[in-house]
Amino acid sequence: MSLTATPDGVLLVDKAAGMTSHDVVALVRRRLQIRKVGHCGTLDPIATGLLLLTLGRGTKIQDLLMSEDKEYAGTLKLGVTTDTQDCAGTVLEERPVPPLEEAAVRAAFEKYRGDFYQMPPMVSAIKQGGVPLYKLARQGKTVEREPRLVHVYGYSIGRVALPEIDFSVLCSKGFYVRTYVHDIGDTLGCGAHLQALRRTQSGRFAVDGAITVEELQKAEPVDIMDRILSLPEVSRRRGA
Repeated sequence: MSLTATPDGVLLVDKAAGMTSHDVVALVRRRLQIRKVGHCGTLDPIATGLLLLTLGRGTKIQDLLMSEDKEYAGTLKLGVTTDTQDCAGTVLEERPVPPLEEAAVRAAFEKYRGDFYQMPPMVSAIKQGGVPLYKLARQGKTVEREPRLVHVYGYSIGRVALPEIDFSVLCSKGFYVRTYVHDIGDTLGCGAHLQALRRTQSGRFAVDGAITVEELQKAEPVDIMDRILSLPEVSRRRGA
């Protein structure tokens, strides 16, 4: 089947765990038989949730959409640090988890609220000399990185079942939740890594109602096309 015209707009996808963001782009390209597809804000393979895909002329507003605030729900695990700062990495150190009072946990989260500098992890898509850091990391290299000014607008702490803590965070663009968790673990004195992550919101767009990967794989192309938000609709939702 060949679709007659390249659609212009944004498709909200609920990414499944185990996939890269590029895997989702490749799936949509294949199902809709179009080439001009981009994505806004990479989600690591362990992460699930909202991935904004831009199609056709929608790729022209990709940078605009990427610049908006994001909301995540996650689980951190205390006592273990890894080289990737998440559960996909190699364990670097294990430390005992002290019996932590709720006040101590809250104080650690509170330290990383508002404006602060965050050191991007080596396993990231940031480029140095045109080469993504994660490629250098795979070669066993560690290079100087510039700290980035980021902002946390708010957070909430959910289930606390040590060594695990569930949380949510509303943050600025360019924010690494893995590093946030790593730094909170350092503050608590026992280290931590990111166990699970889900992006629930990006700007005015929420994961509720996003098309799932299973639907992308099974739905008819015409039904996938019906889920694409037109550029005027995207503009209305953003309040632009």
